[in-house]
Amino acid sequence: MSTHQQGKSVISRQDLSSYLDTFLNVSAFKDYAPNGLQVEGKGQIRTIVTGVTACQALIEQAIAVNADAILVHHGFFWKNEPEVITGMKYRRIKALMDHDISLFGYHLPLDAHHGIGNNAQLAYQLGILSPRVYEPVAQDLLWHGHLEHPVTATEFSQLLNNVLKREPLHIGDNSKSISTIAWCTGGAQDYIDQAAQMGVDAFISGEVSERTYHAAMEQGIHYFAAGHHATEQFGIKALGQHLASKFDLTHHFIDIVNPV
Repeated sequence: MSTHQQGKSVISRQDLSSYLDTFLNVSAFKDYAPNGLQVEGKGQIRTIVTGVTACQALIEQAIAVNADAILVHHGFFWKNEPEVITGMKYRRIKALMDHDISLFGYHLPLDAHHGIGNNAQLAYQLGILSPRVYEPVAQDLLWHGHLEHPVTATEFSQLLNNVLKREPLHIGDNSKSISTIAWCTGGAQDYIDQAAQMGVDAFISGEVSERTYHAAMEQGIHYFAAGHHATEQFGIKALGQHLASKFDLTHHFIDIVNPV
């Protein structure tokens, strides 16, 4: 899946980087990877590509549309990865540098942003009302809200399937309806204990662990593992749309299918 917005203007790489650092409040976050410009390309940017992860397939499609910059949620240089630039990392970075394409990555700042962030956008897509952060969890990562009307677990699973184009894994008692919800996109299944303490009916995240099953069943809370990629597709797309509109840039959102 891809979307396209045609713009006419150009912005400097430095101006775009500075704007994003401020807009996403990058300095407020302690993260697992550097946020901001990760690979430096050409100085003037007219065409941007957004996608969830800076994989080889996304880079190749960005090359095909003559992108000047790629913006992703999952970029490079994670704390637990090898520091050397060899193999897969070398091929990705070489492709960027060979075509003078900048890579920008925004991880936790994109999860937490109250307008275009992953959590805010997931609430919008699912029709969750009064979305707000749960203050005891740092960096605005756990959110909660409510549905307009109570639904069954089966009905909510179908809603997730319709919106995310991916069937979720549901853990919980089908006889218990759902009205209040907490969520954190991506790999946040271990926030289920905080969600249960909040007293909500259900918790949504992207992934699931063996221990998640017992935590859900013993605390009487529905859990929906809706896909790491699927729950984090909307924030980076919204960021690209925002930049395209604000600076009149050409924007391509490119969704590289990932069932995880």
